[in-house]
Amino acid sequence: MKKKILSLMLMSLVTVSTLLTGCGGSTSNSGSADSGSSSGSSSSSATASSASSSLSGTVATDGSTSMEKVIGYLSEAFMKDNPDVKVTYNPTGSGSGIEAVGKGSCDIGLASRDLTDEEKSSGLKQTTIALDGIGMIVNPQNGVEDLSIDQIAKIYTGEITNWKDVGGADGQIVVIGREAASGTRDGFETITNTKEKCKYAQELTSTGDVVQTVAGNPNAIGYASIADLNDSVKAIKVGGVAPSEDTVKDGSYKIQRDFNLITKDGTKLSAPAQAFFDYCTGADASQYISKAGAVSK
Repeated sequence: MKKKILSLMLMSLVTVSTLLTGCGGSTSNSGSADSGSSSGSSSSSATASSASSSLSGTVATDGSTSMEKVIGYLSEAFMKDNPDVKVTYNPTGSGSGIEAVGKGSCDIGLASRDLTDEEKSSGLKQTTIALDGIGMIVNPQNGVEDLSIDQIAKIYTGEITNWKDVGGADGQIVVIGREAASGTRDGFETITNTKEKCKYAQELTSTGDVVQTVAGNPNAIGYASIADLNDSVKAIKVGGVAPSEDTVKDGSYKIQRDFNLITKDGTKLSAPAQAFFDYCTGADASQYISKAGAVSK
């Protein structure tokens, strides 16, 4: 009897041992689930890390008022693709923008004129992204449709003072232009060979001011980027050629200049500023430059 009882006890021990082994397997499976959870956590961390390393920050641009539309379209498209980057624009004029880059107070300067030899020697560099025609504008009531570059020069230097002398109605010509630091003024005076010779009735601080002033004066004449022209003024032909994207591109319209990005050699741009610079000089930029009324380089 004792042997039978002992045999039954041994069988019970074997059964308990088997059950314990089964529990041990469950614990191992539970451990595998934890590993899977840990792997998922690592994957989430990697995604978060990737997101945090995406482009972010501010890009400060400063300069040409004539480039407002171009830089506006490019900035808008760039920020849409890079929502954590903000591109700012300070419309101070080409000269001020160039100076700001030299002083390091902005990332990228905007200039609607080429750099001088002195500016280049100071370490500044220009990258042309577009061409722009400088439209000669008059009030829509003005009957003059076409002027030669020589006639324009004589109007701006005071040799021609009445519209009747160039085929218009009798009326004193009111000469409107930009301030000394303007890239538009520099381009206009260089092309017409009138530097230091112009006799302005008004020198205004922005392209928009020029357009508005000419629009409000039947006897006024001014110059403005063709990207900023509207129906409030009339762009006249120059030497028989109307200002347009096609005539600027083929060179037949003679009063034109470069739209430039200004940077400083030896000064590394921030990651967002470099990305924006690359965007402005890349193939995708041309569609936005055209929308702004300028001609892609």
